[in-house]
This record gives sequence, C-alpha cells and structure tokens, in this order.
Amino acid sequence: MKPVRVKRVYDVPSPNDGMRVLVDRLWPRGLKREGSKIDLWVKELAPSDRLRRWFGHDPGRWVEFQKRYRSELAKNAEHVASLRELIKDGKPLTLLYAAKDIEHNNAIVLRDFLLP
Repeated sequence: MKPVRVKRVYDVPSPNDGMRVLVDRLWPRGLKREGSKIDLWVKELAPSDRLRRWFGHDPGRWVEFQKRYRSELAKNAEHVASLRELIKDGKPLTLLYAAKDIEHNNAIVLRDFLLP
C-alpha cells in the first residue's frame, strides 16, 4: 500500500485517509470549509492557473501536462519538501483533488513526484 493516497475531496472521508491535504489552487465548489475534513491546504503545489487552464482535463494532453507540472514542482522545492516531511514517518497521507476525472488529475502527478 502506498503511503500517499489520492482521493476526490467530495468522497466520504475515511479513518484510513490519515492526514488529508487539499492540493488544488481553488477551493472546491460547493464544499464548506467547516466540516470539510481537510487538515491542510497546499495550493502552492497545485498547477499554475495557466497550466490548469491549458490542460482542461483533456486526456489527450495528459502526457504533456505531467511533464509541465513536474517542471513546476521541481521549481517549488520548499513546498515539496514540506510534504515529503509529512510522509517520512510512514503515516497515511491523502492528497485531495476536486476534478471529476480520477485518472487524469494533478494529485496523481504530485503523489508520483513525492514518492521515490
């Protein structure tokens, strides 16, 4: 089992989620901050607005999106390091995203970038 999970923010929280970290730049539509079960919001690690708009969750742009997003993450060493610190102890961590597409989203790329 991977120490870092990926889950839609709208899915029911589970005790197995561990620390729940929102990794989108924008707060999820229709979700109230109170009672959201989000422990941390790291919008600085979300794709830039320009990249997010270009991608538009188009599966045809997925490969290029991953490349561009990884490049952005590589330039954001401080925030990446802070998330890596959270997973060092092996406790569960769940990256939360709002996109409907469960196979093509920034949380998947970020999880793979964080893990060795």
